[in-house]
Amino acid sequence: MDGSNSNVKLDKVLTISSLAVVFSSVLALAIYSKESIAFAEKLLYWSTSIFSAPVLLFGFFACLFVVGLAFSKYGHIKLGEGKPEYSTPSWIFMFILAGLGSSTLYWGFLDWAYYYQTPGLNIAPNTPEALKYSVPYSMFHWSFSAWSIYALASIPVCYSFHVRKNKGLSLASIIEAVTGFKATGIVGRTVDLLFLLCMFGALTISLVLTAITFTNILSSLTGIPNTFMTNVIIVVSVSVLFALSSYVGMDKGMQRLSQMVCYGVVAYAVYIFIFGPTHFILNNTISSVGTMFSSFVAMSLYTDPMGDGKFTREWTVFYWLWWTSYAPGVALFVTRVSKGRTIREVLMAMVLGGSIGMWFFMGIFENFSVYHFMNNIIDVPHILSTQGGEVAIAQLLNMLPAGTVMMWVFLIIMVIFLAAHMDAVGYAVSATCSQNLAEGQDPSRNIRLFWCVMLTLVPLAMIFSKAPLDTMKAATVVCALPFIVIILVQTFGLVKWLKQDYATLPSHMIEQGEISAALKELQEKNESVIQQVLSTDINSEKEGKSV
Repeated sequence: MDGSNSNVKLDKVLTISSLAVVFSSVLALAIYSKESIAFAEKLLYWSTSIFSAPVLLFGFFACLFVVGLAFSKYGHIKLGEGKPEYSTPSWIFMFILAGLGSSTLYWGFLDWAYYYQTPGLNIAPNTPEALKYSVPYSMFHWSFSAWSIYALASIPVCYSFHVRKNKGLSLASIIEAVTGFKATGIVGRTVDLLFLLCMFGALTISLVLTAITFTNILSSLTGIPNTFMTNVIIVVSVSVLFALSSYVGMDKGMQRLSQMVCYGVVAYAVYIFIFGPTHFILNNTISSVGTMFSSFVAMSLYTDPMGDGKFTREWTVFYWLWWTSYAPGVALFVTRVSKGRTIREVLMAMVLGGSIGMWFFMGIFENFSVYHFMNNIIDVPHILSTQGGEVAIAQLLNMLPAGTVMMWVFLIIMVIFLAAHMDAVGYAVSATCSQNLAEGQDPSRNIRLFWCVMLTLVPLAMIFSKAPLDTMKAATVVCALPFIVIILVQTFGLVKWLKQDYATLPSHMIEQGEISAALKELQEKNESVIQQVLSTDINSEKEGKSV
């Protein structure tokens, strides 16, 4: 349940700064389109080339760290008092919706086709071997490493907010708690500004791609012209749903949307599994998971030293940076919904629950697509290269019983998926721009509604100005590079805190909820500081009203 938030205020300096940078960037992209594309291509190439090896090592380190932490004695630490606020299925569903964009439905049918045409591990393209590794590579990019990066970013924030009772639900607050740099200082403002820019860029890409896919399929179904106004209607409709969900709050809004989407996607996948090539889907899904596991280390550390490194640079490194750009926002959202859970529960739900969910969806959707390609029914890679992915998806769905109906259902699920994802991102942005946010509190409804509008305007401006999406993609990835350092700083702080707070306690005492005397004293001190801040704000408001 949302806590009282009458004392939570909008951080005007951070809000104005972020909006000024975002809208100035969109305007510059529209005016200098060609120059922006050329600059973005060079920036993306050099950033992914120079930092290729460090990014791969970061993804691999994330996997090792979260597994080690989950099964250590520190995995028993409870994040906040009381029972969990949400049932386990709803909780995991919200994780999945926060961490995945609606464009996941697009990639779910088509991701394998890219790897078939441009495979990794020095495999020849467009060969049976490339086809064998296409689905496993997709599962690799969307499972353990990706969710481990999310988890690595989330646990320090959860621990700082729920266990140490540090005030403020923002990255700058965590950096202040670890390093001492003030959240309102230059370092703190820079961290939060980079976070907001990443959230705008990442969400814009998902929303624009979804809108384009939606309008293309809608046009093929109804004959409605695929124009800017059609895109506007789609984006505005989704935003209204997103705004309503955000306004009614986490319990009634996001929780219900996440349940609707996940149950809808599961039902949709089951329908394809039953009425599609069931035997092939089952066998190739199992085989693909096995191939992914057997090649996991090779895929994780494939730097391609004997080649040009193009696959690693354009796929694995890009994906890890893409996940990293979303990670800070996911961390804030995970912190909000995980009160009462243990560190082990959070890690298992994110890494194992998220991975299994992706294997299920990718296994069914992608293998349904692969089957039609193997049997010369639909040449998905060729259509993808020549006509666009949305055309391939429409042809694939049309192969199902009641194909037209299933295409409509696909569009409905995509819209609700996008609204739920926007809700999660909107919460993270609102929390970052809210001052005095304490445990049990949410950003005010007015702040959430304000960001609902702002997060919608940028994609509309991108579509209207026809600004190059690849440029925003490059900007988002480049902004993600500093977040690797920020996440590592947070992880250092977490390790230091765990040793200070729980190193002397045996595993069974931690499991029983015992804490050290030093931690208890720190919690009381921080809670006292938060109450003083809130009391000061209340008195200031009363004095203002009296005047």
